[in-house]
Amino acid sequence: MNLAILFGGASYEHEISIVSAITLKDKLSSLNLEFIFLDQDHTFYSIHMDKMDAKTFSTGAYKKFPVLSLEQGGFSQKGFIASKSIRFDRVLNLIHGADGEDATMASLFEFYNIEYIGPRKDASVMSFDKFMTKAYAYSCSVDTVEYELLSGQRKSKIAFPFIIKPTRLGSSIGVSIVKSAEGLDYALDVAYEFDERLLIEPFIKDVKEYNVAGTMTKDGLIMSIIEEPQKEEFLDFDKKYLDFSRSDKVNEADISESLKKELYAAFEKIYIPIFEGALIRCDFFVVDGKVLLNEINPIPGSMGNYLFEDFTSLIKYIKLPIKKEIKVNYNYLHSIRSAKGKA
Repeated sequence: MNLAILFGGASYEHEISIVSAITLKDKLSSLNLEFIFLDQDHTFYSIHMDKMDAKTFSTGAYKKFPVLSLEQGGFSQKGFIASKSIRFDRVLNLIHGADGEDATMASLFEFYNIEYIGPRKDASVMSFDKFMTKAYAYSCSVDTVEYELLSGQRKSKIAFPFIIKPTRLGSSIGVSIVKSAEGLDYALDVAYEFDERLLIEPFIKDVKEYNVAGTMTKDGLIMSIIEEPQKEEFLDFDKKYLDFSRSDKVNEADISESLKKELYAAFEKIYIPIFEGALIRCDFFVVDGKVLLNEINPIPGSMGNYLFEDFTSLIKYIKLPIKKEIKVNYNYLHSIRSAKGKA
């Protein structure tokens, strides 16, 4: 299988995407890989596998690599005489945050008829915004944590302690736990730096959290083991950053069979309507025996490879939605001309 991995993007999570791509270089080494880097200025570069390391990007050395352009069916590299087409079976969208998870790349891939692994436009829009994710979960009959939306306001109706999150950002960037009124203004200032809309949720101390990843294949929906992440109060940016370079398989959570069934059922309800073609991870809380969706990760760190026994095979057999082709035959325009007596 020839697989292109697209990473980078103009996002606060730009560097995290690079770390994910470097991790998958080794994890998917049995495939024919093409690495395509999107820099913050929205220029595409073809990066040689041997140069897929942190230094290539931190020093700006990537700018010496060939520049690529999008074209129908893939990318192309301009030459002195002619352009060279870059072709692959699929491209894996590994851009975390803006550009990758906000429907930008999904729209471009569909416009240029490029087969891709990743959330489609509607799934991207729904999962990129944490507020819209709440509404989507409700429509799927999956419960969520209590919440309040702030847009410019500096007061919350939710009692302390609570968590403040930018609605359209991941990796715990801009997230704070506010335990009293004294820390509220600073936390709001930090969060509003990243987004004009914020989500407020109660901080639930010692809450049980479980992660499930999955994707649709020709054999049906394949779901990962259930992980119970080890954390302190919450996974801040530094702790989550380490997650993006994980490759060793984690241990399965020690939970009852009934809870496993509930978590898998909740994941399936979230995935089935709109996430076909993507490998996603859902993070759940269990509060008073009730399963609650915390968030959807439409492009999880290192694609959640550490949750699967055979990640390479999984990537190869992800089922992509069939795009309906629209045939334009100009019958209507011909009928107008005929009605006017013109050939």
